Amino acid sequence: MPLRTDSPAALLPSLPDGARVLILRLRSLGDALLLTPSLRALKQWRPDLQLSVVLYQRFAPILEGNPDVEEVIALDSEGPTAPLELARTAAHLNERRFAACFNLHGNTLSALLTLASGAPHRLGLARHRFAFAYTQRAPDPRAFLGRERIHTVEVQLSLFQWAGLPAEEIPPLQVFPQPEARGAVARKLDTCGVASGRYAVLHPVANFFTKEWPFERYAALAQWLEEEQGLVPVFIAGPGESAKLDAVERASSRPLRRLESLAIPELVALVESASLFIGNDSGPAHIAAALARPTVVLFGSSDSEAWGPWSRADGKHRVVQNDFVCNPCRGDRCYAFERPECILSITQEQVRAAVRALTTPAEEELLAVRTRAR
Repeated sequence: MPLRTDSPAALLPSLPDGARVLILRLRSLGDALLLTPSLRALKQWRPDLQLSVVLYQRFAPILEGNPDVEEVIALDSEGPTAPLELARTAAHLNERRFAACFNLHGNTLSALLTLASGAPHRLGLARHRFAFAYTQRAPDPRAFLGRERIHTVEVQLSLFQWAGLPAEEIPPLQVFPQPEARGAVARKLDTCGVASGRYAVLHPVANFFTKEWPFERYAALAQWLEEEQGLVPVFIAGPGESAKLDAVERASSRPLRRLESLAIPELVALVESASLFIGNDSGPAHIAAALARPTVVLFGSSDSEAWGPWSRADGKHRVVQNDFVCNPCRGDRCYAFERPECILSITQEQVRAAVRALTTPAEEELLAVRTRAR
């Protein structure tokens, strides 16, 4: 029988000891990693809760080794067997008899899985479509928290707080490097000539061109890092993104050291040992923040206040972004100019200043990283 609660805030405190809670987060690698502060907050408050998380199969390894999760349910949403896999996942969720289900995305697929879970309490945000899938929907996180600008970590956490999780200090991101992956990465670095010494990971790729700093600028930055900072540049890209590294290499005066299509545990291990991470707004930047590596993130069309590095490591990251009145936008095209001036306006000197601010803290106050476009 559903719990009788006088208010949404009584839901989580009223769940029985050892209750199973389902959490849906069907989005990107970064979104999955940004869920970890909520998982940690829930388990710190109620260690008895049994948390199951549904992620897309390709991103599920980001929670490998996470002690806050009892079960990661990997959904294969691609290929000819995807409909059958969806049906199997829906049946599995229903069999688990979850006491409550929290949907942190709200798209069609996650709404269907929320309904299929059969949980007596199915929660989402008021802005989520398909109201019939939910028993309760929380208000806009901005209204709930009383602030207009909030980070994505706070958005996710707000749904649990609305349901009764106490508002305490928000934990950092969590990722757990795996020993086997460390060994595999060491061998790959050795193969591409990075056997020892300090290296920087560069990620010149993003899901929209409005978030990608020009490839030729990454090539020039890599040369500067090696010649002036003593850091060996190692470029990374995911499946199907080789052409973008090819473009960087064509603009470079030397062959790139490149590691492509790394498994997620390998990507974590690579970033873990790096002296510096530089990249566009994307999942690997959040891995660097979770590992407290010195991180420089270049922002174009997206909202750096919502998607910037979330870390307790003071002074370990820098955001480079120029302000435009049209920012943020959807990013699928430039809505204000003939080309995406937001990302194109970032200069080499801005990025180098951000690097120096991390590697030479005394210079921090003398170097402008964030400027306002005229």
